[in-house]
Amino acid sequence: MALTAPVASHNPSGAFERLLTIMDDLRTNCPWDKKQTLESLRHLTIEETYELSDAILAADMTEIKKELGDIMLHMVFYARIASETKDFDITDVLNSICDKLINRHPHIYSDTHVNDEADVKRNWEQIKLKEGNKSVLGGVPASLPALVKASRIQEKARGVGFDWENKDQVWDKVEEELQEFKDEFNTADETLIDKEKAEGEFGDLLFSLINYARFININPEDALEKTNRKFIKRFQYLEEKAREHGKNLHDMNLAEMDVFWEEAKKV
Repeated sequence: MALTAPVASHNPSGAFERLLTIMDDLRTNCPWDKKQTLESLRHLTIEETYELSDAILAADMTEIKKELGDIMLHMVFYARIASETKDFDITDVLNSICDKLINRHPHIYSDTHVNDEADVKRNWEQIKLKEGNKSVLGGVPASLPALVKASRIQEKARGVGFDWENKDQVWDKVEEELQEFKDEFNTADETLIDKEKAEGEFGDLLFSLINYARFININPEDALEKTNRKFIKRFQYLEEKAREHGKNLHDMNLAEMDVFWEEAKKV
């Protein structure tokens, strides 16, 4: 016998209750939903997060709304599974984040004074240490992509005052690291290099560039992803034009490809 679907609500609490009711119905009656575990949902949640990221970069508000709904479903799903083992439920989750936000915003909910955003971040990290974190960097997930992780490491170090004073110093560091990399990887000849040392210098160079991006308010992950998308668009234009002219990229030389590549820049 079919269940009666809960009707839409036009207020936040009613809409959230509707989602919780649907989650209960699915967990009880749907063969797929009944089988899911915290572990089986994990990779799907990661995928949904990347889909939200794509929608944000595309500035597609309809897709952003949709992907936020998907992620909200996952949060409710995790809480429902945990409630079955009596570890926690959605109420515990919501109260936990509310308590955390209140505690970490003493300039809002207490008498702490802040002058700017930097003070807020500094207080945030100091409060985390008082809560039991052994290291300022302890909250950086080990599985983050390296580019994102470098940004988070630098932001957290800055939160306790470990940072350069101005962007000129950071750019000097970029140039220093670039020179060290060039010394390790001599582009002027074909001398065999120490790959491990060159890799280390290249990593230092990337880290310093990410640091400089932070100083000029550029998100390096977003910047690189936009460049990736730009390259893909131009390369696919190149492929399309080659097909239109009855050519195969494998049979074209670089000069021939460059003609279409320059056209792609104008599209």
